[in-house]
Amino acid sequence: MVERRSGSGVASFFVEAAIVPGAVVRLPDAAAQHARVRRMTVGDAVRVTDGAGTVGWGTLQRLDARAAEAAVERTDSAPRPTPLTLLVPVADRDRMLWLAEKAAEFGVTDWRPVRYARSRSVSPRGEGEAFARRVRARMVGALEQSGGAWLPVVHDEGDLEGAMTACHGVSARLVLDPGGAGMTSFAPFHGVAVAVGPEGGLEADELARLLSDGWRAASMGATTLRFETAGIAAVAIVRASQGR
Repeated sequence: MVERRSGSGVASFFVEAAIVPGAVVRLPDAAAQHARVRRMTVGDAVRVTDGAGTVGWGTLQRLDARAAEAAVERTDSAPRPTPLTLLVPVADRDRMLWLAEKAAEFGVTDWRPVRYARSRSVSPRGEGEAFARRVRARMVGALEQSGGAWLPVVHDEGDLEGAMTACHGVSARLVLDPGGAGMTSFAPFHGVAVAVGPEGGLEADELARLLSDGWRAASMGATTLRFETAGIAAVAIVRASQGR
């Protein structure tokens, strides 16, 4: 039986297959390559997750040039993180991908890209099905590195009204704005949605629509932050206030 550990000594991999005791799951090609780079050998302890709360503990059963497989010996169920929706701007692709990684590390539950007015002028911007697959792939890598068990739900990009409607059931809805109250003043956080505007900020009418819909303006400080910096700082504040 493999001892349960969450430290760096046990390699963690994301798999699409069902994780049940006794199962042998094939690791994705990228994971197999990573195992070879780490110079893992058959019999090494591994951790696998399906990104939906199931965690399997077992050993590496096969590792060669063609494939890698893990034998699952036992499983755990990780509790779902407290709901945290992040409304991100459709913006520069590389910066969106960086934010996606960090969102996965912090256990963001829903990733909602929004086409703001100022999104139209960005090039190259992150949008479309192919980009959504890249976002998910980056989140998978971050999930493996961080030892998480829940992958964020990646929603299609849409307009602001659609995102606002999707968040109507969220108890705390915050839009980042320099004129708002300090972010920490809204703690403690339970279910929360955080709207991050595009580079250059929200248009006045966009902010007005959010506020009239019940969103509350929250400030991240006196300086102007890039959208990806503001997004991850807000997520970090929420998760830090919740502790473990």
